[in-house]
Amino acid sequence: VQLQASGGGHVQPGGSLTLSCAMSGITLDGHAQAWFRQVPGKEREWVAVLSKSDPSKFYKDSVKGRFTMSRDNTKETVLLQMNSLKPEDTAVYYCAADERIIFSALWQATSYDYWGQGTLVTVSS
Repeated sequence: VQLQASGGGHVQPGGSLTLSCAMSGITLDGHAQAWFRQVPGKEREWVAVLSKSDPSKFYKDSVKGRFTMSRDNTKETVLLQMNSLKPEDTAVYYCAADERIIFSALWQATSYDYWGQGTLVTVSS
C-alpha cells in the first residue's frame, strides 16, 4: 500500500490549492479516506473525512464551505480542493486511509493505518 500526497505550495490569502493523494494497493471504495494537517508543536488534526460506507463527507468547522474532498475510484486518487485559504490553514497536510475504521474513529489520526508523506501548504502574503 502506498499513499503519495502532492500539490502543496505557497499561496496568498484568499487563494486556492488542490491537494492530490494517489493511493495504490487499496480499493478506494473499500476504505475510508481522510485529510489531516499538522503544524509544529501541535497534534495532527483532521480536516476532511470520507467514510467508507454511503459515502459521507465531513469537514472540520473551520474549513467548511471552503474545502471540498472528493474521490476518483478510477484514478485511485483522493483530492482536497482548498479555496479562500487563510494563514491559519498553513500546515503540512497528510492523506490517510483505513479499511476497518469505525465511524466514531474517523476523526482520530491514530485510527488510520495508511498515511501519505505529507505536503506543505503555506498561506502568506
